[in-house]
Amino acid sequence: METESLWVEERLRMVKEQIEQRGIRDQRVLQAMREVPRHLFVPEEEQPYAYEDCPLPIGFGQTISQPYMVAIMTALLELKGDEKVLEVGTGSGYQAAILSRIVREVHTIERHPVLAQRAEERLRTLGYSNVKVYTGDGSLGLPDKAPFQGIVVTAAAPKVPAPLLQQLALNAYLVIPVGGPAGQELMRLQKTSQGVEQEELFPVAFVPLRGKEGWKDSQWFPR
Repeated sequence: METESLWVEERLRMVKEQIEQRGIRDQRVLQAMREVPRHLFVPEEEQPYAYEDCPLPIGFGQTISQPYMVAIMTALLELKGDEKVLEVGTGSGYQAAILSRIVREVHTIERHPVLAQRAEERLRTLGYSNVKVYTGDGSLGLPDKAPFQGIVVTAAAPKVPAPLLQQLALNAYLVIPVGGPAGQELMRLQKTSQGVEQEELFPVAFVPLRGKEGWKDSQWFPR
């Protein structure tokens, strides 16, 4: 009980110092970040650092994003509560868990079968029952589940994948890092009746999005 209390204190400190103080005001996002136990979404050896202001490795060359990045990408979707959303790049399942506290239904796709299986088991065990995990090429989205009232991509694409835009509902947002190992920009796109509106927000650093609409292994080199 004492250990759990310490985790709660760490989580509240994380939200106050890393997220609220950087300008995130969406109360539903803040509450989700206070509630979801991030330390249970990282490997045991990384748990002491679970609430620090940094990404952490989760295996297979993948990471769990910095808490602030999870918060701002979620807030940028401008969710109201009854949406069906798509996450590309399940990883450990943390971003999906945050989304699950905010929307009606979360569909998340991961290309690494082991990570997908672990995330599915973790989410089920922790009671996030409105999340469905898929294994496959996330750059192609999930056309049979579209349209989505929000799409978030947690890996850097060489360009915005056309299938994801096609699967985005009218007036909904797609949040995605675009670029390569030399530099990336976080982008937000909104599909409107007049076309697609696009914003370039700020520089970021993500692992590459792999797949038909992503980077090929031979095209991406470490920094």
